[in-house]
Amino acid sequence: ASAASVTSLADEVNCPICQGTLREPVTIDCGHNFCRGCLTRYCEIPGPDLEESPTCPLCKEPFRPGSFRPNWQLANVVENIERLQLVSTLGLGEDACQEHGEKIYFFCEDDEMQLCVVCREAGEHATHTMRFLEDAAAPYREQIHKCLKCLRKEREEIQEIQSRENKRMQVLLTQVSTKRQQVISEFAHLRKFLEEQQSLLLAQLESLDGDILKQQDEFDFLVAGEICRFSTLIEELEEKNERPARELLTDIRSTLIRCETRKCRKPVAVSPELGQRIRDFPQQALPLQREMKMFLEKLHFELDYEPAHISLDPQTSHPKLLLSEDRQRAQFSYKWQNSPDNPQRFDRATCVLAHTGITGGRHTWVVSIDLAHGGSCTVGVVSEDVQRKGELRLRPEEGVWAVRLAWGFVSALGSFPTRLTLKEQPRQVRVSLDYEVGWVTFTNAATREPIYTFTASFTRKVIPFFGLWGRGSSFSLSS
Repeated sequence: ASAASVTSLADEVNCPICQGTLREPVTIDCGHNFCRGCLTRYCEIPGPDLEESPTCPLCKEPFRPGSFRPNWQLANVVENIERLQLVSTLGLGEDACQEHGEKIYFFCEDDEMQLCVVCREAGEHATHTMRFLEDAAAPYREQIHKCLKCLRKEREEIQEIQSRENKRMQVLLTQVSTKRQQVISEFAHLRKFLEEQQSLLLAQLESLDGDILKQQDEFDFLVAGEICRFSTLIEELEEKNERPARELLTDIRSTLIRCETRKCRKPVAVSPELGQRIRDFPQQALPLQREMKMFLEKLHFELDYEPAHISLDPQTSHPKLLLSEDRQRAQFSYKWQNSPDNPQRFDRATCVLAHTGITGGRHTWVVSIDLAHGGSCTVGVVSEDVQRKGELRLRPEEGVWAVRLAWGFVSALGSFPTRLTLKEQPRQVRVSLDYEVGWVTFTNAATREPIYTFTASFTRKVIPFFGLWGRGSSFSLSS
C-alpha cells in the first residue's frame, strides 16, 4: 500500500472526539464509534439537564451511558492499518521487532522481553504476564526515583561529613598555631637552656602542621571521589529515566542492582595516629621536668580547657542516689527515693547526668570520690540519647566514654573493660573534654598522672556522666 492510501485509511479510523486513532473502539446506539476512554470522559461532563441522557457528539442522538458495545472488528482494522503505516515508512528503527518488523507495544514480565503483537500471540509467551511498555516502565521509574532519592541523600551526607571534618581540620590547625605561639613565648623566658628544646618542639609542630594538611588533602581527595561516584550514578539514572520506555527497560534491573548495592565509605579526616601524636605532644616536654612543670600545667588546663561549672540533674538521677541541695554531691543509698518516673531518669543503672550538656569547646571538671568498702564510681561523658531504661552497657559503641574507680583498681570502659596500672589510686579525677578534636581525657587531679584517653567523633550533645554503687559511697563536683 502507498503512503497516501494508508494515510487515507488511517483518517477513516480516527476518533471524532480526540481526532486520534481509535483505541479500544466502542459503538453506541446510533452506530457511531469512539475511543472507550474518550467516550467515558465525554459522559462525565454534565449537561444542562442532569436528567437527560447524553447525546452522540456527531449526530446528537441520545444514548445510554451503559450501552457501549466493543467493536472488535473495527479494533482489528485499526491494528492492521497501523501495521500498514509501519510498513509504508522507511523503517521502524529501534521501535520495530527484529523478527517480525512490527511495532513493539508490550513487555513480557516473565522473560523481560519487549514484544510486538505477533510475539505476544506466540505460544512461548501465551501464559506470561504482559503489559504495555509504559505500564511496565512505571514501577521501574518509581524504583529509579527511590534510588535517586537515596543517592542524593548519601551524597548530602558525604558533603556534610566533608564540611564537618574540614571544620575540625581548621580547629586542629588553629590549635597547633596557638600551641606554637605559646611554646615560643614560654621558651623565650627560659633563655639558652631551653633553645634546643624550643627548636625540637617547633619542628614537631611543623611536622604536625604538614601532616594535618596532608591528611586534609587526602581526605578531600577521597570525599571528592565518593561525591563523583555518587554523582555519576545519579547522572546515569537521571539520563536513563529520561529515555523512552524501551531504552529504560534495557538492562534496568542490573542498573538498579548496581545502585542499590553501592557502598558508601564514610571518611574520617583525623586519623587516630595523628590524633595520638597531637595528644602526646606535651609529653615531649618531660625532659624539662621541674623547669617546665608550671608551663605544662598551664598548657594542659589553664590555656587548653575552660572550667566547666556543672550541677547534677535530679530528673535523670536513679532513685537510689541522694543528691545534695546544691546539686554538687551524690551519695548511694539502698533506700529508694520517691522520684517520679520519666523518660530522662535511669531506672536500672544507678547513674545521674549533669544538668547541662556540651556541644563544643574544651572543658574540664574534677570529681572527688569517696568509696566505701566494695563501692565503685564511674565518671565520664555520654551521648544525649544514651539509653536510660533497662540495662546500660558502658562502652563507646553505646555512647558512653567513662572510667570506673572501684575498691583497689581503675578500669577504662572501652569495647572491652581494661584494668589500668597506676602509681596510686586516684581520689580526685579530672575529666577534660575536647569536643571538636574528640578527646575525653582522665587524669589524677592531685598528682596529674594520666589515667586514660578516649578518642571519638562527636556530632551530638554530650553530657557529663556519673555512676555510683555501694552503701556510704559518694562523690562531689568542682571545677
